Amino acid sequence: MKEDRYEIRLSGSGGQGIILAAVILAEAVGIADNKYVCQTQSYGPEARGGKSKAEVVISERPIDYPKAMKLDLLLAMNQASCDAYFYDFKPNGLLLVDSTFVEQIPTSRSVAIPFTQIAREKLGKEIVANMVALGAVGQLCPMVSVSNLEKALVARAPKGTKELNRKALREGIKAAKKFNLHALPRSISPEEEEEI
Repeated sequence: MKEDRYEIRLSGSGGQGIILAAVILAEAVGIADNKYVCQTQSYGPEARGGKSKAEVVISERPIDYPKAMKLDLLLAMNQASCDAYFYDFKPNGLLLVDSTFVEQIPTSRSVAIPFTQIAREKLGKEIVANMVALGAVGQLCPMVSVSNLEKALVARAPKGTKELNRKALREGIKAAKKFNLHALPRSISPEEEEEI
């Protein structure tokens, strides 16, 4: 039986906008794509500057358990969150990292994009690195429509920041388009995955 849950964990440090990115992602899928979605979050004990993670579970059917159990996709915005949250991976899950801060990547099934560097150099504001990353997540996740993601972002963005955030999202989409996920090494074949 094919698994119909798609589980995403977004992680970074407190203050990087991980929770906001997860809320926008969940709204894009749940409201615009009309799928079942559940979004949860947690902060490390240090809050700002400490580890932060948010999870989004997407399904075609009602969700019976809200937390991620076997990750399809992990976004790690820094090395500490990559090290702490890289577990519970599906055999062919995808690790997406901000290569500005993540140097040690624990799997070959990964995509490295310098989200913070892109935000700094192309948009002049590091604070929108989370939206650059969200654009890449939207492009690489088969359960998300990037046009609906943009609509959800525009609806959520604080007044006066909509255009900056929209540009950041589009930079992330553009950067992710350069990667061919089918060319990444696979832990197990698609047929074996069907059996699990």
